[in-house]
Parts: sequence; structure tokens; C-alpha cells
Amino acid sequence: MQAGDTGETGTRRFRAKRDAILAAAAEAINEQSAKGMTFADVARRVGLNTTSVTYYFKRKEDLAAAAFENTLDRLMEMLETALAEPTPRERVARYLRLNIDRLERIERGDETAFAVLSDLRATEDPIRTRLMAGWQQVFRTTRRLWGDPVAKPLKDLASARAHVLLENTFWLPMWIRRYDADQYGRIEQRLMDVFDHGIAQPDARWAPTMLDLSHDEAEPGRAAFLLAATRLINQLGYRGASVQRIASELNVTKGSFYHHLDAKDELVTACYRRSFDTIAEAQALADAGNVTHWQRLASTVATLLDVQFAETTPLLRTTALSGLPMGVRDAMVDRSNRIARRYAGTIMDGVAEGSCRPVDALVAAQALMALQNAAFDMRKWAATMPRDRAVAMYASTLLYGLFDDRMAAE
Repeated sequence: MQAGDTGETGTRRFRAKRDAILAAAAEAINEQSAKGMTFADVARRVGLNTTSVTYYFKRKEDLAAAAFENTLDRLMEMLETALAEPTPRERVARYLRLNIDRLERIERGDETAFAVLSDLRATEDPIRTRLMAGWQQVFRTTRRLWGDPVAKPLKDLASARAHVLLENTFWLPMWIRRYDADQYGRIEQRLMDVFDHGIAQPDARWAPTMLDLSHDEAEPGRAAFLLAATRLINQLGYRGASVQRIASELNVTKGSFYHHLDAKDELVTACYRRSFDTIAEAQALADAGNVTHWQRLASTVATLLDVQFAETTPLLRTTALSGLPMGVRDAMVDRSNRIARRYAGTIMDGVAEGSCRPVDALVAAQALMALQNAAFDMRKWAATMPRDRAVAMYASTLLYGLFDDRMAAE
């Protein structure tokens, strides 16, 4: 039991200091991951000594759990507020507005950021079970924004929509900071336009060409390490996927790991490069075809979603960024932005030729980045239906919009 559960918690001073510690912990988690956070660092950020922090939270794991629970509670508050709106469109718009307003307050210094949830699965039981139950409640509540569908295809589609909406709001803080705070309202409108109507023209046909990304590996042993590491980091976060766990996954020794890679940071950087190279290769192959830019976009997205759902060669999730040193992290974000700009170029060319809707291409491209990176988490959902149907349904959330039912009907 935490000290904050005793009878003296009602004092304003106690709660204010506890909230300050939670805010500092969230900041540390977002920079270093939950496992990298230390009591000493949190105490320094608040201006306390370590003993003062342990008065409120006896163990580091309790502090991290409280920071995650605060995030889940705040998400539930926003979702419950959005659910009061009468229609799915108005609910999604309200939820997005609440998130944008929060980011604007953070930019002004009036509020602190939430702890990112990428390390939930890396926590230990019984904390992990409690946190994952809270996350499932957030997910189910998000799905209720579209009502209570009875037919299975519509329920499947609502699950895809909920996941894409949540992941986009989690990805927002990574790219919206490139805009001035007085532009946040405009970003909200442009992103909601993509959520509402999608990127494709209303009559655009879904007929992607699956691109061939297979090729011989120059170093098969190193490639196996990268794929095993990517799967584990996606599941457990950067700190949760230890070198020992990666080696055990491949049934090799830690010495074999260091034969291929010098350090864990190098491993994560190499995983990111492999993922970004895969995305860039798909984009280049699609551009080589003599087809419309809408078809190029559809083929790229479909191929990468298939990669994610197959699980054998997944892309590394952007949430692993929180464990990397700042210099390495900035380099990976820069590469991600270059990938997004190429998507934006395809969308703008599609708008010019009439195969894509007039949208803010930069905003739409970032929405696509969130969609493809997060799809790994939906592999169990995708396994309940034919792969091509799962790809089409998940892709439709942004390509046709969050309120278009055609993929469920088909």
C-alpha cells in the first residue's frame, strides 16, 4: 500500500506534493522509460530529497504504476466527456479537441504531460495485471464512441477505429510541437477532416498491389537478432527487452549478441533503421509503378500493414524512442519525419491528379505514421479474419475515414 492511502492524504499540501512527484515521474518516464526512471532523478526534478519521495511511494515500481494510472484516469475522463455528445462524429471531434487543448496547455506551461503508456507490458505482476485491465477499459470506452455495434464486422471495424484514434492522439505530441501553439486549433481541424472523410476520394476503389519486400540478407545472423529484438521491444518496451531476453528468444548466448552488436542502444538504432528502410523500400516500389498516386499510397499502406500483422518481420514501434539517448532519439525522429514527408508528397500529387481528397498532406502523413507503427498491437485482432480483410478494414480508418462502413459491408 502506498503512503498516499493513509488517513492523512486529505491535506491539500500532501496532495499537491504527491501530484508534483507524479508529474516529475511522468516527465522522467517519457525521457528515460519507466525502468530507466530513478527516485533520485524524480526528487531532483521536484526539488526534494530521495527520502521525501519514498515517503509517498515506497518503491520505484509503485511510483511508475501511479504515473501510468494517472494517465489512464485522465484518458477515461476525456472519453467520458466525449461520450456525452450525441453522434459518433461529435464524440470523436470532442475527444480530439480535449487532447489538443491539453497539448496547448502543456506548451504554455500550464499543465504537465502524461506518462506515455509504452512500458505497461514491461511492468511486473500484480501491477501489470491491474494496469492492463485499466488499458482495456480505456480501449473499450474509446470503441463506444461509435455506439454499440451488434454485427461482428461492425464491431471489428469499431475496434480498428478505436485503436487508430488512440494511437494518433498518443503520436500527436511527437509532431505537433513543430507548430506554434496558436496553430493547434488549425491542426485539430485538419486532423479531424482526415478522421471524418479520409484521404481517398469517396469513389476511390480499394485494390492495392502487394509489394515484394523480400530480399537476401547480407548478414542473416544479425538480421535474426534485429527481428527478435523488434518483436520484444514492441511488446515490452526498450528497457523491458533486455539483452538476455533477446538472446533467450533466439536460444543463443549473450556473447553471440555482442558478436553482432556492440551495445543495446546500437541494437535499437539498428532496429529503427531496418524498419525505416522497409517503409522507404515500400514507398519506392510503389512509386515505380505507373499508377495513380492513390493506388501507390494504398499499396504502400496495405503492404506495411501486412508486414505488421504477419509478426515475422514487424516494424519497430515509435514508442521505443523514450528509452534512447536524446541525440539518437532526435536522429530517429528526423528519419521518421522524412518518411512522413514522402507520404505527404504522394498525397499532394494525388490531390493534384484528383485521386486523393484535398487534405493537409503533412497532417495526413503523420496520421498514417501512427497507423502503420501501431498496427503490430492489432495482430491478434487481425488473426480472427482473412489477412486481406484485416488489412483493408484497418487501412480504411484513415484512407476512407473513421465513419465509413464500406469495409465492414464488404
